[in-house]
Amino acid sequence: MVSVINTVDTSHEDMIHDAQMDYYGLQLATCSSDRTVKIFEVKNGTQRLLTTLDGHEGPVWQVAWAHPKYGRILASCSYDRKVIIWKEHDGHWSKLYEFNDHKSSVNSLSWAPHTLGLAFACGSSDGSISVLKHMGDNQWDCQKINNAHSVGCNAVSWAPATVPGSLIEPPSNSYQNNFVRKIASAGCDNLVKIWCEKDGQWIEEDKLDGHTDWVRDCAWAPSVGLPDSKIASCSQDGRVIVWSSSGKDGVWTSKILEKFEDVVWHVSWSLTGDILAVSGGNNKVSLWKEGLNGEWTCISEIGKGQSNSNSVCD
Repeated sequence: MVSVINTVDTSHEDMIHDAQMDYYGLQLATCSSDRTVKIFEVKNGTQRLLTTLDGHEGPVWQVAWAHPKYGRILASCSYDRKVIIWKEHDGHWSKLYEFNDHKSSVNSLSWAPHTLGLAFACGSSDGSISVLKHMGDNQWDCQKINNAHSVGCNAVSWAPATVPGSLIEPPSNSYQNNFVRKIASAGCDNLVKIWCEKDGQWIEEDKLDGHTDWVRDCAWAPSVGLPDSKIASCSQDGRVIVWSSSGKDGVWTSKILEKFEDVVWHVSWSLTGDILAVSGGNNKVSLWKEGLNGEWTCISEIGKGQSNSNSVCD
């Protein structure tokens, strides 16, 4: 059952594009076409606006929290071609770093697993992907994947830093397996691509072809204790596809989770990697779970204006 336990009045003056809880579930970051990022304290059914971050000059598409081992750090990306890294110190938020090396809208960003250091990837409408790593003293090293997607890149998602089936994370300096530094990306070329860092360079490792229109989002599932790697993707074509690979032969297989009647905007995995949340143009969020037979079942959904839903999806 999906239940709404709290509703936050953000007071944004335009459409909200993303909302992300922090690692501990105590603070909520939101971003909007009103060009602002807001951070709220959310607990015990109440909300309190902590700060409004002004710095973008266009709609802000996405926000993402870094792992708390690096402090309270939030990243935001925007139509203004910028990624801004914000950091909190003694209750005050300020701009830590601004990345503005893209020629068009930056549509998505994703922090790397914390064992790889403080690093993030971002994808742009200019078709390229940038991978940045903090080198100390607020210096960032940037690697660019040019022409990653023709027309544009809509989403990026880091692979977990664990081999499928592993119950522990590797040490932060481990580069001995193929799953340590990988990124999935989704593009306007109708493709999902897998990128792998080898010898300091990012190369295209695989190309997943299953959608017939722009791929709007992709999400690499957590893999701790799970036997396979999984990536979910969603598209303008209304399809949600789950891609799986055992890693032994490097072959990815696809399973169409569902064909929706409208565009699907976002997919997101649970922390355990066995439940997938899907949201789209039908103003609904649905939760899907894979059965022992490999079939995916909708276990719950909630629509606009509903407080909860305990019925299985139609």
